[in-house]
Amino acid sequence: MAIETGDTLPEANFTMLGDSGPTSVPLADKTKGRKIVIFAVPGAFTPTCHSAHVPSFIRTKDQFAANGVDEIICVSVNDPFIMKTWGEASGATEAGITMLADADSSFTKAVGMEFSAPPVGFFNRSKRYAMVVDDGKVTALNVEPDTGCSVSAGEGLLEEM
Repeated sequence: MAIETGDTLPEANFTMLGDSGPTSVPLADKTKGRKIVIFAVPGAFTPTCHSAHVPSFIRTKDQFAANGVDEIICVSVNDPFIMKTWGEASGATEAGITMLADADSSFTKAVGMEFSAPPVGFFNRSKRYAMVVDDGKVTALNVEPDTGCSVSAGEGLLEEM
């Protein structure tokens, strides 16, 4: 069953590539007592994810901060090496967006947002969505209804705040 507004996020661990290698990042460390945005994409460097979704959160980062958001996190079912490189190539890292890998798709499955598209090589990937999370509880959730990037873009999520 897919997560909904009002639900509490499940326990999860992501991976991030730090200076000394891959590091586990517990979701609870990111959410406890904080207001965050999590947006998820089907894959790093894929056309819509790279040219529309990530840039929308770079453009709107200051507006989210003005609305009390402490951190914006991008999640993808990719490895931490790819997420680090993508963050650097897309400008997300420089903009202060946290790039986290859900390499085994455990978080994606736990929130009911997984999908597969074998013709393009996607297996157990994440649907495109964005959410506002306040102290672990989902206060706004926009799931993209198709292959575009509108309601789940930064501008679309800002309308929910």
